[in-house]
Amino acid sequence: MPIPERGRPWPEIAAEMEAARARDLDWRHGRHGAYVWYASDELEHVLREAFGMFLVENGLGIRVFPSLARMEADVLESVAVLLGGGPQTPGIFTSGGTESIFLAVYAMREWARASRPGLERPAIVAPHSAHPALNKAAHYLGLDVRRVPVGPDYRADPAAIAAAVDSRTIGLYASAPAYSLGVIDPIADLARLAADRGLWLHVDACVGGILGPFVRELGYPVPPFAFDCDGVTSVSADLHKSGFAAKPASALLFRSEAHRDYARYTFDDWPSGTYSGLTFTGTRPGGAIAAAWAAFQFLGREGYRGLAAASMRARAAIETGLRERIPGVRIHGEPPLYAFAWAAEGVSMGRVAAAMAREGWVAGRTTSPDGIHVMATPVHERYAADYAEAAARAVEAARSGDSTGTARAAYN
Repeated sequence: MPIPERGRPWPEIAAEMEAARARDLDWRHGRHGAYVWYASDELEHVLREAFGMFLVENGLGIRVFPSLARMEADVLESVAVLLGGGPQTPGIFTSGGTESIFLAVYAMREWARASRPGLERPAIVAPHSAHPALNKAAHYLGLDVRRVPVGPDYRADPAAIAAAVDSRTIGLYASAPAYSLGVIDPIADLARLAADRGLWLHVDACVGGILGPFVRELGYPVPPFAFDCDGVTSVSADLHKSGFAAKPASALLFRSEAHRDYARYTFDDWPSGTYSGLTFTGTRPGGAIAAAWAAFQFLGREGYRGLAAASMRARAAIETGLRERIPGVRIHGEPPLYAFAWAAEGVSMGRVAAAMAREGWVAGRTTSPDGIHVMATPVHERYAADYAEAAARAVEAARSGDSTGTARAAYN
């Protein structure tokens, strides 16, 4: 559709946009397995208002918008404390997990260039469960990623990781939790390995970094996974995932200012003087910074504990419903948070996912092992029984041969 010759009134435009999304994912009724993190209409209103207040301001011009500078600093400090750091733990506000991981890998590479000059084609060792953003970053930055098999519990195997380290290795990568199965790698063991070998360890806590500490506060056994482990160098945590902030928003934290400095890019051979920045993007939406700050202020620690409790109840309700309705259901590994994957014996989970999709449920696939991924959020608590019933119908259809096709493995 080309730009019209004459402008159209907003009510007409809004009506067309509303009609256009009639076939979009029905996330308000819990039919999503990923993509959306929703807490409440009240928080959504706060996010819209805060984002709109700073819709025009540019996060690139942090010096001319001291309000954004202050809010960004407040958000990063809050995340640092959640992750076992302190008020002086440095960070970067980014556009999402992929940029956070990219910048961590870039900083790792620059750190290695400074400390090990002459090293050709550096490599990062990671478990097979690592997010594709790691390989994407390495591809752009001229690095290799050496993925090694996970253990029988689907977590990173420290012995296998150690065996894969060689003279080209500059760093390790771990997840808290891994996106697909929701398990948390043994970060403390990997941190000791990194410290002993002089390696950078990045922890991808994009899913668990913000809400995970509150789940722990509620008494669930969530192991240490961030700066409370001495060998961890950097941690990424998405504000627009378990922080329930507006997209695009993530945080990348570093052990020290010296480590963060390796993420900086500086250039001055052009007519406008020195260009220097810590993000991959130039222009940044001021609204995303403002909305993240507003979410923290609106919810407070009490509010996040409530979201953590609701998310864990939603997961428990879904699991219980699956076990009651489907013979032979199993959960892959022992995921400690709100993300998990399940499977039913004797049936292709691709066919199950396809059958669920025909009923309007987005069932994200896992292929190794075969399963269906669930990212439980507060909205799922109300619809847990509906999910389990739809899953039971889908499994029965797949087992009886009534289901055709498979749902593709997904990812964000």
